[in-house]
Amino acid sequence: MAFTVAVIANIVALTMQIQATWIGLVAFVPLIPLLATGLYLFALPYVSRKRVNEAR
Repeated sequence: MAFTVAVIANIVALTMQIQATWIGLVAFVPLIPLLATGLYLFALPYVSRKRVNEAR
């Protein structure tokens, strides 16, 4: 939700022709935890499969 709000704020600022770089960078703040959790969920099946094979 935070990313969506940041993108909408960025679009509104662009349509109003407000030149503020920080508005564009606000969208990156929620992307950092999204990237971290996404990479974790992507790697989870491979890591768990490796652990199961090591236990055998």
